[in-house]
Amino acid sequence: MSQARQFEHVAVLMGGRSAEREVSLASGRACAQALREHYRVTGIDFTGDVSALVRSLTGQDAPQVVFNALHGRYGEDGTIQGLLDLLGLPYTHSGICASAHAMDKSASRSLFTRIGLRVPAGLVLPLDEAATAFPPPYVIKPVAEGSSVGVCVVQPGDNQSSLSDWAFGDSVLVEQYIPGRELTCAVLDDADGRPGALAPLEIRPRDPFYTYDSKYAVGGSDHLIPAPVPKSISLAIRAAALAAHRALGCRGVSRSDFRYDDSSSPGTPDGQLFILETNTQPGMTATSLVPEIAAHAGIGFSDLVAGLVEGARCGD
Repeated sequence: MSQARQFEHVAVLMGGRSAEREVSLASGRACAQALREHYRVTGIDFTGDVSALVRSLTGQDAPQVVFNALHGRYGEDGTIQGLLDLLGLPYTHSGICASAHAMDKSASRSLFTRIGLRVPAGLVLPLDEAATAFPPPYVIKPVAEGSSVGVCVVQPGDNQSSLSDWAFGDSVLVEQYIPGRELTCAVLDDADGRPGALAPLEIRPRDPFYTYDSKYAVGGSDHLIPAPVPKSISLAIRAAALAAHRALGCRGVSRSDFRYDDSSSPGTPDGQLFILETNTQPGMTATSLVPEIAAHAGIGFSDLVAGLVEGARCGD
């Protein structure tokens, strides 16, 4: 990395106590290894002990900046961001408000609709009313989880046994199932903090849809970049991802996920595009999408994570 560095000592915060702990550990270890090319790095496995975390971030040999590799609750919902703001420690990725709004799928869906982006029809309902919203197929999601944790597609003839051990609160988001293709687009801030959308990527999961295992198991899905879609759709994906990044107030990097229904219909020869969600803490594992998308743009992994560190700050 040729640009001058403003930090020397980086703490990589990973682990956490959400359902995505193992993914966070994998992301954190990969990022710590890459950052050691440029900085002195301290890895911190946060297990839920806030007092211990504060001690590790303060004191005589405190880090100057935090690379936030936490995923899920407490890591990308504004919680850890608030603590780091109180400590006055610059950190990577989005601040409190963007993190909280993006993590809350109901809030982000409302925002997307207000700025003119198309979302699948959906409702937040009590768990015991989930089957009443739409005829199958439909999708059931936790309101505030990531990495496809808890997501299930209910097909015609299915019972709801998949909800018998539901562990994600009393409410669920029920969405219309959108047939078609799974697409994603990363937005990356440049050295001056200006966001730009990179080439869209198509995901072809080996499972019927993009599950947790499809995301993180080696060989769980095939990735095509640039996505083989009409130019109009590629441009629309990039514009929508950039609009979502800006409207939420994201910084550093985000990744927005889409469904593209390419079945022909009158008046929509290129099909219909739906935004599903925006991730403010996208994975940084060996099989993660953002590093692959960045590599296609000529940005190596160590430069990607070092660039996020150099763009770190407190607040929104």
